[in-house]
Amino acid sequence: MKHVRVRITADGREAEIHPMYDVLANAPFVERATAMQVNFTGEELGILHYVEGDIDAFDAAAAEVDAVVDYELQPAGEDAFYAYVHDETTGDLRAMFDPLTDRALVIVPPIVYHEDGTVTLSVFGPDAAIQDAFESIGPPVRVEIEEVGGLGALAALAETRLSARQRKAAAAALDLGYYDVPRTASHEDVADAIGCAPSTAAEHLRKAESKLLRSVLRE
Repeated sequence: MKHVRVRITADGREAEIHPMYDVLANAPFVERATAMQVNFTGEELGILHYVEGDIDAFDAAAAEVDAVVDYELQPAGEDAFYAYVHDETTGDLRAMFDPLTDRALVIVPPIVYHEDGTVTLSVFGPDAAIQDAFESIGPPVRVEIEEVGGLGALAALAETRLSARQRKAAAAALDLGYYDVPRTASHEDVADAIGCAPSTAAEHLRKAESKLLRSVLRE
């Protein structure tokens, strides 16, 4: 069994695979996007994203894509939002996803869209199934293996997941200006916003910051 972290690119031909893939990978109004949960059925694809960028421009772009069945956007602080997108798939998108949905394989979220148009994701499963999956993905998609490990690597990924309280505290801190320069809110303000003691709010923030920093620096 292996955990494999890969980087995928279509070298600017993402629109040939699916127009929403092109938006997330290449649109100038998307600075960075993360697919947190994915449901692929073959004919349809549902993804919940966290996006850093212009929500209005994303809204306009999604509305113009014929393959989008439905979508919903929810602001998540300044210049960030959640995006649920329900798509019809294309033949090229199925050719990319089908090998990764072998029942022996598990795609480990998050799937990250980077500023350079590449996408990183992690897959866990039997060695032979992983090798067959990546060999089955052909042009225009190119797959580069970045890291190979075992279950220990998955434990490191799990560290980046914030608990519900940590996420709530971090979101409140962001909204209130706790991370602004100069800072315009204190952990006491965060505590008032989420209904807990200041010491508890400070602890939630420290743990959230630690997990997020580990995630960024390891990446």
